Amino acid sequence: MDALNFKHLRYFWMVAKTGSIARAADQLHLTPQSISGQLSEFEEKLGVELFRRAGRNRELTDTGRRILIYAEEIFAVGDELLGALRDQKTKKTLSFRVGIADSLSKSIAYRLVEPALKFSEPVHLVCREGRLTSLLAELAIHRLDMIIADRPMPANLNVRGYSHLLGESGLTVFGTQALVSKLPGIFPNMLDNAPFLLPGEDAAIRPKLIQWFESNNLRSNIIGEFDDSALMKAFGQAGAGLFVAPTAIVEDVCEQYKVEVIGRIDSVVEQLYAITTERRLSHPAIVEISKVAREGVFGGIRH
Repeated sequence: MDALNFKHLRYFWMVAKTGSIARAADQLHLTPQSISGQLSEFEEKLGVELFRRAGRNRELTDTGRRILIYAEEIFAVGDELLGALRDQKTKKTLSFRVGIADSLSKSIAYRLVEPALKFSEPVHLVCREGRLTSLLAELAIHRLDMIIADRPMPANLNVRGYSHLLGESGLTVFGTQALVSKLPGIFPNMLDNAPFLLPGEDAAIRPKLIQWFESNNLRSNIIGEFDDSALMKAFGQAGAGLFVAPTAIVEDVCEQYKVEVIGRIDSVVEQLYAITTERRLSHPAIVEISKVAREGVFGGIRH
């Protein structure tokens, strides 16, 4: 037997529901002759008798009743499918795919992306974390809508993209109470030869921080280097060494990692950028993020 003909099945289902070919034809806006011919063809292909005559009406055979059970389930599922599609059309979800450079503070990343979750339209958020070069490759083939990074779009990459400054913040040095109590003197002299956790080579602030140490005649005692900022803070929480984080998230860092503020380095500024393929921002979620970043997260951009 060939594959099931669902048009024939619907005609059979309608005749079974209405009890007559005439009423089924009226429901389907077809002629009774057309319905009768289609039913006969359906019975012939199945090799069974589906109806028997009962006066002017049609009565289901035992086989017909079994087939009707399946038909009811099939068309009920079809109705569910159509209902789901209607709901999807009425409740449109905005897809938002964002890449987070792994050198970026996770607290900063969350505070920047959070406005997208409170957008007026429902948003389906997809976050990817990785090195900036890898994320830019994803952006180039439109697998990402935006990248948040601590540096602008590199000029030496053959990728079409534009950098939008979101905000900037100075740095604060943190450490555990036990470690800080062992350091002599006051800030910044107390950092001389103190155990220090340094951001990895991908971090834009790394060379600036090293230069700051040198300009203040401070000997650096680098205990470890970390590409992942959260991992660096976890080692700092364990007392392995001092570390830096943006001043904009001082309270978050102290509360989450149970560390103290040692001092601020205002002359070393970390800048945060949104990198997109658009010269002018148009994606609603990105526009909202940019607005909140400028007005809230960083309290305005210092140029």
